[in-house]
Amino acid sequence: MHSGILVDVFAEFAKNKNIDRPTMIRILEDVFRTMIRKKYETDDNFDIIINADKGDLEIWRFREIVDDNSEDIWDHDKISLTEARKIEKDFEIGEEVAEEVKLIDFGRRTVMTARQTLIQKIKDLEKDLLFQKYKELVGEIINGEIYQVLNREVLLIDYEGNELTIPKSEQIYKDRYRKGETIRAIVHRVEMVNGNPKIILSRTSPDFLERLFESEVPEVYDGLISIKKVVREPGERAKVAVESYDDRVDPVGACVGMKGSRIHSIVRELQNENIDVINYTENLELYISRALSPAKISNIKVDEENGRVAVYLKPDQVSLAIGKGGQNIKLAGRLVGFEIDVFRELDGQEEEDIDLDEFSDEIDNWVIDELKRIGLDTAKSVLSMNKEDLSRRADLEEETIDDLFKILTQEFEQ
Repeated sequence: MHSGILVDVFAEFAKNKNIDRPTMIRILEDVFRTMIRKKYETDDNFDIIINADKGDLEIWRFREIVDDNSEDIWDHDKISLTEARKIEKDFEIGEEVAEEVKLIDFGRRTVMTARQTLIQKIKDLEKDLLFQKYKELVGEIINGEIYQVLNREVLLIDYEGNELTIPKSEQIYKDRYRKGETIRAIVHRVEMVNGNPKIILSRTSPDFLERLFESEVPEVYDGLISIKKVVREPGERAKVAVESYDDRVDPVGACVGMKGSRIHSIVRELQNENIDVINYTENLELYISRALSPAKISNIKVDEENGRVAVYLKPDQVSLAIGKGGQNIKLAGRLVGFEIDVFRELDGQEEEDIDLDEFSDEIDNWVIDELKRIGLDTAKSVLSMNKEDLSRRADLEEETIDDLFKILTQEFEQ
């Protein structure tokens, strides 16, 4: 294979992969120097001249002329006078011989190996460039076109044809994917798997919701409003704490928009996820009260040492504070960074309620203690809870809860 053809093939391949010229020249030279070392053991006295634009390659070997009987005659950078005069008759001892080495001198097999090595190096470089590109895009929203929907993941391609993936764990459970559709997601992480970059996207990450606010709310994008924290139950509910650095800007109003115009597009993108936008404050009690909205809090006691908060509410506010499936209280706790326990305030109409301690002969003390830990200290407060919520919050088995409800219900029936 002629050197020009080899360089041309490589240059065209590199051009198609968007490899810059200096990098292309560096790779070419590395491969040719490897060829030289295999044949001549060293490349110290070789120069490689590459003109990729014209497809030219020149390899020059430099040696000093020594006497035929010199002890240095076997050195890699020496040549005997007799051998030198075969190249040019008027050479003398001490002069330097510059001899061009043709690609054909390396043998057909070596040249073909070099060609494959060049292509492989470009592929490896392409993978590295892709990895670095997306590593810098982690946390940013990108668009991708769906080309295959599998059980465990959805495969997409970007505008350059690179493969992206959204694993099942990073999909909103309400999402429905169709081949050919374009969807938005955040670059969640980038990994190297068996030498290939794997770009993992997410639609469930809190960062995805934060980027959506940046794209829909100019004040957030410009830095006038800061998003302090985002917590989500993807596809169901989210809470976003925001703060304004300009007293003239209402952060909640700006994020919601006129008649909800700004937040509606975000809600639609997230499959009708219910988004609560909360005005952030360093006043912890006020922050907790806002986080538990729409419930109205009567009193709050904060135990910072144990990371717990006791909130007291009127009986009709308890279900609002807990929310559907416990979502409201769970997200509020994650938002403020405390475990929140809800206590019902008793009024005059609930005097017939019975303290749990009075059931100690029928209910194990550890069960009563566990119920008190989450703010349930009376029979009616337990019976007002959904069994699934009670199991989750009190960490009790289903059989234990059934027995508990049976004992407490019988007491009131009597």
